[in-house]
Amino acid sequence: MGHGGTASWSGDGEGWRVRGRCRTERRRTAWGRRVGAWRSRPAVAVAVRVGAAAVVLGATAAVGPGPAAAAGQVSGTPSPYAFADGAQSVEGARSTGEAALLKPGGTYRSSLPSSGKVSYRLDLDAATNAYVSVTAVPSPGSTVSVIDGVRVTVQDAEGNTCSGDTASFGAARSPHPIAAWGRRETGRPLCGKAGAYFVSVERVDPHGEGSSPDTWDLELVAMTEPQVARTDATSAPETWNSATPQPLQGEPQRRKGGAGFSGATPVDQGVWQDDIRPGQTLFYEVPVDWGQQVSVTAELGSSDSARTGYVSDALDVDLYNPARGRVADVGVGYDGDQKSGSLPPLPPIDHANRYAATAQVGALRFAGSYYLVAHLSKGVADTFGDGPYVMTLRVRTSGEERGGPEYAGESVPQGVFEVSEQDREAAAEGVAAGDDTAMRALAVGGIGTGSALLVGLGVWTVVARRRISA
Repeated sequence: MGHGGTASWSGDGEGWRVRGRCRTERRRTAWGRRVGAWRSRPAVAVAVRVGAAAVVLGATAAVGPGPAAAAGQVSGTPSPYAFADGAQSVEGARSTGEAALLKPGGTYRSSLPSSGKVSYRLDLDAATNAYVSVTAVPSPGSTVSVIDGVRVTVQDAEGNTCSGDTASFGAARSPHPIAAWGRRETGRPLCGKAGAYFVSVERVDPHGEGSSPDTWDLELVAMTEPQVARTDATSAPETWNSATPQPLQGEPQRRKGGAGFSGATPVDQGVWQDDIRPGQTLFYEVPVDWGQQVSVTAELGSSDSARTGYVSDALDVDLYNPARGRVADVGVGYDGDQKSGSLPPLPPIDHANRYAATAQVGALRFAGSYYLVAHLSKGVADTFGDGPYVMTLRVRTSGEERGGPEYAGESVPQGVFEVSEQDREAAAEGVAAGDDTAMRALAVGGIGTGSALLVGLGVWTVVARRRISA
């Protein structure tokens, strides 16, 4: 490996590849997404790391399921959501006067009672836009109505409403993680002053028919976006390629989805496949740069059951922006035969989209990691069995990448509204946040436990001999 190189498992039958400089360490942003701070290491370190990964993989197989299993990636009852590591516990207040502070860059865990609002506070300056996303997580045993969901509202200290957003469960009535976001934008007539702002969260239909009155878990993230140094456009672009894109073709590659936003599995343009069980929700993230359009087609494979029936919106796929604001969704009905559905045509990522009259276009206001969240209704199990079912995502990112706006400062967390080379490399390799790179390569490559152990010991032996001879 000479003076250093990147060792990665190709996943296409060619084995280990070595290219470029060795970059094996990454860091997380303050709210848990991997953004890729890499450092060079010598070849011996890579060899030792590969050997260690093989040995640990063998030990893991011997003692039982690892982190992926804990996140609901194996048979049995799926885990509803994997909260961000290190999320700070905070209690929502019934009165805004007692609201706990949410700091930009922070990730928080809280809870939502069945009725009434809970409030949180933001202390903001007059120069930055602020975003708060709230992910509501009902327990798997909950029942929900068609319109039940979560509503997020942001108000200033004078009671003026800055924004409001609602997320619901839809026709499938299947409880799963859903997210709504709040915004304080400095360019609007109201809510431009520095001071305290309040984020209120409430159930949409807590007493509706079919909704159970249980408490939901919440995950909250707060972030800020600086103003641009120069504002050229004050209206959304009027022309863009709105033709329905053709689904991307190609041989599907296996890529396991994560169990939460912070652990979303990176993917780039391609055809990706995974198993999904009724009641399970899988998370992926796609880097989308300024000027690019993203399109997604979701497919659900046929059932091996002889049963008949129909489940409305059996597979639901939502697209969220880097601030976890919902952009669009597609629901795929299911009758046991293979079915597919696509997100509506979406415009290119543009800073000026925020001036659009429609929420869908307005959400495509910045570059960064866009999230695909796929949920299979628990009703599929009642009609066709527990599965698992094969899900295919055909992801296309088209259009020429271009430079973004000149921001007059840094976002918090830093780099959240941009796409770095490390983001692209992570998407190509499929390295989920929190996973060890070498371990992930071994797992995805499909090396048997015994083979991995032998490879690791063999590498260690060669390295040890070289070091002794040196």
